[in-house]
Amino acid sequence: MSSRLSVGVFLLLCGAGLSALQAAGVSEQQAEAFTKKMAMVTQRGVTGVRGQARGPQRTPFTETEVNSWFAYKSGELLPTGVSDPRVTIVGDGKLRGAATVDLEAIAKRRSSGRVLDPWTYLGGRLPVTVSGVLRTQNGVGQFELEEAAVSGVPVPTSVLQDIVAYYSRTADDPEGVRLDDSFKLPAQIKQIEVGQGQAVVVQ
Repeated sequence: MSSRLSVGVFLLLCGAGLSALQAAGVSEQQAEAFTKKMAMVTQRGVTGVRGQARGPQRTPFTETEVNSWFAYKSGELLPTGVSDPRVTIVGDGKLRGAATVDLEAIAKRRSSGRVLDPWTYLGGRLPVTVSGVLRTQNGVGQFELEEAAVSGVPVPTSVLQDIVAYYSRTADDPEGVRLDDSFKLPAQIKQIEVGQGQAVVVQ
């Protein structure tokens, strides 16, 4: 899974910390289950989906498997400055994500010093939470943001956009990801069905 895709996972599937995740059943075994399923999905994307007469191939990922992968396998893939990610798969397309994010560098770049500028007051490592709806169809996805907060305080979309852009920058895309942009699903994925407690990848 690429570093750019890991950012997408944090946003679309994504400060509670490891102890809270362990209470939710997070384990190395569940992380390994996620890894094996993702390998199958990736392989189908390379070789093509066989057995079309039997219909689409469906691979379910549980909330516990996703959070286990975050806890045990994502360390080298998450951007430096992002830690303790967690996702809640609410259902009907809705997702909630949380992580601890280092905002210091962004604040130094973005703060105008004005009283009404949120970046005047933000900095250090703080919990960031996001909720919204993931809509996917015909191999294309889009995330509709509903709310975002830093340390439990609601922040405007522009603040979350600054965070996402900063941590998704690459040499090929120095501006980073835009929240409102649609995106092509990888590995010949046609749709992701977000139900209560699980997301089903359809190829």
